[in-house]
Amino acid sequence: MSSQFIKKGGGTGRRRRRGGAGKMSELNVTPLVDVMLVLLIIFMVAAPMLTVGVPVELPRTSAGALPVEQEEPLAITLLADGRVLIMSSEVEPDALIPQLRAIAEERRDNKVFLRADGSIAYERVVQIMGALNTGGFNNIGLVTEQGGPRFDGTGN
Repeated sequence: MSSQFIKKGGGTGRRRRRGGAGKMSELNVTPLVDVMLVLLIIFMVAAPMLTVGVPVELPRTSAGALPVEQEEPLAITLLADGRVLIMSSEVEPDALIPQLRAIAEERRDNKVFLRADGSIAYERVVQIMGALNTGGFNNIGLVTEQGGPRFDGTGN
């Protein structure tokens, strides 16, 4: 009869304490989510500021803006003093076409925006457009500012 009152397994075994010396096997993802949300907000705010910012006095026109593309558009800038820039880096005239060909091989889109100072001769702008075409970019958009003449008697 005394065997009914004896615990099986004995009473000398170790008991684990909750929150004690045992290793935690769960990963707390809340700080990770917080960091990712902060980074997302930073990139959303900073992305519009990453456009090409070479100061150029653009000519004015009454044409509307082009729709936004998925890939960052390539921008070629022709400054008043005749220098040519791809995005924000200056390119020598004889190295323009080889550099454009190398860029065209890496891109999916053949669209390019040409930003030319309003004081540049039309002949020079057309020469750059020919170089763009030879370099593999045949979808050329001319960048202008709004508010120019409309040729219908209204506007500036």
